[in-house]
Amino acid sequence: MTVTRDDVLAVLKTVIDPVRGNDLVSSGMVRALTVDGGAVRFVLEIDPARAKKMEEPRAEAEAKIRALAGVETVSIVMTAHSAPKAPPDLKSSGHSHSHAPAKAAGPEKIPGVARILAIASGKGGVGKSTVSANLATALAAEGRKVGLLDADVYGPSQPRMLGVSGRPASPDGKTILPLRNHGVTLMSLGLMTQEDEAVVWRGPMLMGALQQMLFQVQWGALDVLIVDLPPGTGDVQMTLAQKSQLDGAIIVSTPQDIALLDARKGIDMFKKLGTPILGLIENMSTHICSQCGHEEHIFGHGGVAQEAKKLGVPLLAEIPLHLDIRTAADGGAPIVVSKPNSSQAQAFRNLARDLIAKGQA
Repeated sequence: MTVTRDDVLAVLKTVIDPVRGNDLVSSGMVRALTVDGGAVRFVLEIDPARAKKMEEPRAEAEAKIRALAGVETVSIVMTAHSAPKAPPDLKSSGHSHSHAPAKAAGPEKIPGVARILAIASGKGGVGKSTVSANLATALAAEGRKVGLLDADVYGPSQPRMLGVSGRPASPDGKTILPLRNHGVTLMSLGLMTQEDEAVVWRGPMLMGALQQMLFQVQWGALDVLIVDLPPGTGDVQMTLAQKSQLDGAIIVSTPQDIALLDARKGIDMFKKLGTPILGLIENMSTHICSQCGHEEHIFGHGGVAQEAKKLGVPLLAEIPLHLDIRTAADGGAPIVVSKPNSSQAQAFRNLARDLIAKGQA
């Protein structure tokens, strides 16, 4: 028997909010409910002050859904909207009876993971995910134990690039078992959704999903976890920097002025979050015609190197614009794997060796 979305909603209507007295569905707390085969996933949006009280109905909901025929795994993420701060009461600012706010929980270390590196870009279309996949496989080829977290939640492409398909298992409904290929351990939201399915989530849902992929995935012992971030400066980037012990960020950009303009914003964001910038990568740096051998700088030249110099950080690599890099990624075997002796693959291998030599990966 196949469980349906309506079956799950019917069960959730029997679980009562202990404070408001209405059920979870009518209260509007159930968000992003997906039922895919035997896997049930949804988000509970709660008042942060009621987190402890909501644990009991969350557990009740999980038990009841798990009891449905056809259900194999249940994943419930609780996210909380922080209440807006009231403006300071100037009349009472001098009195000593005001209470100090509770100290926010700091970044946590992921068990078994030695280092976390973020691969970021200011804008989309600069090849950040391609760089992430090739860097991960290059580090694995150098003997490192590598994980890759595809946190590009709106455009998760790593399952396609690494040739990974199937759904991660969850034996206990809490721990998620990642998948593996080309020596890289992978977790991606793309493994939990269809390739053509849009992820229409608000900030709290994204933050909850990212924390779940960081801390509930059984990563095992890793030398480095590479996080492929979405482009821009938003909730996912901030959540990663604030919730996990992020060791550094690598910024990917093309030499194009517009790309560099957006890259600077990403760099500024990481500076404000206290995350070290390990260096910049110039992707699509140059193109050499396969017919005549003519070299052409389609997106300009030297802009990323100048930006790195201005920031006082290294230019880690100049990756060419080459058809083989694109076709290899589309085929599920990054060029580091499919054509390991090519000059394009060696650019990524040299990058991996450089990071290892510096103790950064």
